[in-house]
Amino acid sequence: MSEALSTRRLVQRLLLVVVAMFAFGFLLVPIYDVMCQAFGINGKTAGAYQGSQQVDEARQVRVQFLATNSAGMVWEFGPKAEELTVKPGATNEILFVAYNPTDKPMTAQAIPSVSPSKAAAYFHKTECFCFTQQVLQPGERIEMPVRFIVDRDLPADVRHLTLAYTLFDITARQPPVAHNGG
Repeated sequence: MSEALSTRRLVQRLLLVVVAMFAFGFLLVPIYDVMCQAFGINGKTAGAYQGSQQVDEARQVRVQFLATNSAGMVWEFGPKAEELTVKPGATNEILFVAYNPTDKPMTAQAIPSVSPSKAAAYFHKTECFCFTQQVLQPGERIEMPVRFIVDRDLPADVRHLTLAYTLFDITARQPPVAHNGG
């Protein structure tokens, strides 16, 4: 076998690996969703609250708040309080604070998770900064509310929930801003 043929086969195999890796990257989110559902991990919060607005005055649930930055995210980001004690059925609010310490505008997206995962279906956000991308100018600090309801149907053995956010820098994924010449 000639050296040129050997090199051509190596290049074809390497290109096949690159294409497979690219395709796998697109499939990661659906695969992740299926794995989370199958194993009951990394609970996603429930959709719009459809339950009764009656508050269960006899019960209290402790909701803890966590915030982390993904690798490379430089913003300061966290909740104003580490936890709240809430009553199922009541509307609650917690503020998260974000600060862009850089000298350039940045765009971020927060991804939520609720644990234990069996409680995720009973945690309803009615307003959340995670619903949209957040753009902060250099040195800008903002307070971002999360309004939520812990469903009255939350299993009785769940007395503590954790709402965690991971903040990702998505600035590079944003389309370039058009500039008008002048």
